Amino acid sequence: MVIYFPLGMNLSSSQDVAHGHGIVSWAAVDHSRDDGKGDELIGFITARVVLATESEIVDLLKYDSAESELSLVYILTLGVVDSYRNLGIASSLIIEVIKYASSIPNCQAVYLHVISYNFPAIHLYKKMSFKCIRRLPGFYLIDGQYYDSYLFVYFVKGCQSPYSPLELVTAIMRYVRSSFQSISAKLWSNERKVGWMVQM
Repeated sequence: MVIYFPLGMNLSSSQDVAHGHGIVSWAAVDHSRDDGKGDELIGFITARVVLATESEIVDLLKYDSAESELSLVYILTLGVVDSYRNLGIASSLIIEVIKYASSIPNCQAVYLHVISYNFPAIHLYKKMSFKCIRRLPGFYLIDGQYYDSYLFVYFVKGCQSPYSPLELVTAIMRYVRSSFQSISAKLWSNERKVGWMVQM
């Protein structure tokens, strides 16, 4: 039996969390092990609450500065012991973070970075309905080599990016319609000028 539990939740105040000072973690252990190691960690996730205005995804949020401060949960790290991979442990840990983010009154989303060659992680986040919103060239520097990163976001509590497919199509249609109206008005105006000149 795998058990998931929070670690480090005793923060000095709720203000610490609201202002990005609190780091929270969840761990998984396998109590069904017969080798006496049922308390050893088999999975771990760490996250931090950050202010939306101080994040790199603030442009994706429907943010009204008259509202109270919005926050986000940033996943710092996620890991599962090799022998326990593909058993749903990472998914369960991510769900714990999503539930936590959903419990924060003004939290809009959970977001994270993943290195571009970590295909199992990319597949996991897509499967869990995270949206890949950006590729960040040269984000990671590992052993003197730069690697790209993908930025993934999961919107909580019905929040969504202003760039949802429907809103994007609507914006494009508005642009096409206004362009068509502008061209039509110019043609109509030119036709009137030409007609007036011909009558003289």
